[in-house]
Amino acid sequence: MIEVRVPDEQEGTKAVVRAWLKQIGDAVAENDPLVELETDKVTQEVPAPAAGVLAEIVLDTDAEAVPGALLARIEIAGEQSKTVRAEPVEALPSSPALKEERQSLDKLGANGFVETRLSPSVRRACVQHGIDPARIAGTGRNGRVTREDVDRAVASATVVSVGEPATAQPRKFAAQDIPHDRMRLTIAENMVRAVSEAPHVTALFEADFSAVAAHKAALAARGQKLSYTAYIVKAAADAMAVAPAINGRWEKDRIAIAPTIDIGVGTALGEKGLVVPVVKDAGSLSLEQIGGRLDDLTSRAREGKLDRSDVSGGSFTISNHGVSGSLLAAPIILHQGQAAILGVGKLQKRVVVREADGEDAIVILPMAYVTLTIDHRVVDGHQTNAWLTRFVEILENWPAA
Repeated sequence: MIEVRVPDEQEGTKAVVRAWLKQIGDAVAENDPLVELETDKVTQEVPAPAAGVLAEIVLDTDAEAVPGALLARIEIAGEQSKTVRAEPVEALPSSPALKEERQSLDKLGANGFVETRLSPSVRRACVQHGIDPARIAGTGRNGRVTREDVDRAVASATVVSVGEPATAQPRKFAAQDIPHDRMRLTIAENMVRAVSEAPHVTALFEADFSAVAAHKAALAARGQKLSYTAYIVKAAADAMAVAPAINGRWEKDRIAIAPTIDIGVGTALGEKGLVVPVVKDAGSLSLEQIGGRLDDLTSRAREGKLDRSDVSGGSFTISNHGVSGSLLAAPIILHQGQAAILGVGKLQKRVVVREADGEDAIVILPMAYVTLTIDHRVVDGHQTNAWLTRFVEILENWPAA
């Protein structure tokens, strides 16, 4: 028997088994996708480590999948082991509601609507919403109906209820209702946990982006395009020198300082929430290298092609909420296991007072509010202000290109 285990790389958020792509007794080739795991950031397919027959499923759909946990066993070619299905680690409790759900599942099967390719979570969702999965266009491998397909169908109200004739009108849903998907539920759970565990405190500064804008324009004139986010990531990494605890985390017996500066950058995915791809070891990268990493990560994030390793291991996070028009957001909820998160508001021209030739002068400059929200168990006010002071200095004194 070959064991299939949950990958070790996981970013502190709970992963669950989303759907099994193979069933007991199915032949599998090496690297065939076996099962989908889901966190609040990515859905990851776990491949078969060897060719053979799927002999045992240990973690069933909706079970929590901690790093290293046993998912399944594959019987390699030539062995004649007895194939059994283990009890799910997180079996649903026995209750009248569960009995009713099982009876509904049996009814679906009797009516010919459920195919064996449907995962338990898809069947469960079909029962919950009373819909016919045969009328949903599947986007999974070989046309398989996925949980996301069901969620989309429910949201658009274009499916027909089980037992209704094909000519029946689509089900009606309140226009303002938005069904939860797993990503939204997991994000909500993580937000509540972060606020309850870490005392949030936010400090507010403002930064003049004149020097950065001039440098950015000079590079663009030479055919090299960089986003403002690249400058922000570089300045944040360099500012860690004055307050290393900003790049740390709270542990029961110590404040652990991360050995490298791994900066996550929030990337919006529209109605699906956001993901936080991580620029690894940003402290050792040049501005141009950071720009290249960001272009790659953000494009793959929007295409849904991020790997688990792309969103794991962050030690600090940047929320560039200003790109969607926000001037100020506070507090920005800390990423689990991190001591601080930087918020950058909308860049806009503002009238400010500056000293020129020893006198006050009113000038118009490209300004943005910047905030640092901290875990007050890890970082105190003087460290927070020292970090923000240095961060702003770096931006406002960016050398000419």
